Amino acid sequence: MTTLVTGGLGMIGAHTARALTDLGHRVVVTAHRNTAVPSFLTGRVSVEPLDVTDRDAFLALADRHDIDDIVHLAGGIPADDSITFLRTETTGLLNALDTALHRRVRRFAVPSSLFVYAGRPETRWHEDLALPTTEAPHLIVAFKKSAEPLTTHGLRGSGVHPLVLRIGTVWGPLVDPESPFCHIPPYISAVLRGEHPHLPDASFDSCYAPDAGRAIALLMTAPTLAHHTYNVSSGHPATNREFAAALQAPAPPAAEPAPPGPYLDITRLTKDTGFTPAFDVRTAVADYLAWRAENPR
Repeated sequence: MTTLVTGGLGMIGAHTARALTDLGHRVVVTAHRNTAVPSFLTGRVSVEPLDVTDRDAFLALADRHDIDDIVHLAGGIPADDSITFLRTETTGLLNALDTALHRRVRRFAVPSSLFVYAGRPETRWHEDLALPTTEAPHLIVAFKKSAEPLTTHGLRGSGVHPLVLRIGTVWGPLVDPESPFCHIPPYISAVLRGEHPHLPDASFDSCYAPDAGRAIALLMTAPTLAHHTYNVSSGHPATNREFAAALQAPAPPAAEPAPPGPYLDITRLTKDTGFTPAFDVRTAVADYLAWRAENPR
């Protein structure tokens, strides 16, 4: 089996590619703006340049490598022009869907976000919850929320199994150390600089990148799947206090305990693939510190 991972040199894409090769799949990853191949993928994957907005190039690449499955993780960051961002992301998604239909792939996966649940009052977010109609908290989330029905309706009746991946708060090797989307990488970077940042006592969804990649790979390789939508995360909330302890940094002030933050329930993922996370906060931090000792991000 040959799996195409668009955006396969980004954090989630690279860890997904590694997990797929560990499971015996041949993997082709695409590169556009980011062309640096992480050490753990060197010699293990084929790297192809691709602008996903170029439909003909997308189709040709898939034919050239005889692609059987697609994980479409390529995506950008909005600048000042929201319409250009939405046009680019939508064109890339439609071209990926076209390619999936052209190749009649077995499975096509597209990333969504835990924040599609934003506005739900529950702490534990599971896939059977109706998505709220409140305004999305970020333009990226708005696109990902719209990508869900575009994917499932676009592939309906085609024989291609659509997979919507509602991905949690992922961090780890290859993350932007100053990420504006997750407070943990900047916090760890500050500690590594010898600073002593203080965080409030809080809990939140957290998933180490190798675990996220393995979960996606298991979804792509499972013999059968009962659903189209899966939460992808650790299934357990983490706390700032746990991260401080793992880093031997000052703990958050022991004030009134913060109310629990929302997190993704992965019961469905575990039932259908057998996935359980390999890392807890302590072991994830140790692994990440070892990585950062040799790598800038």
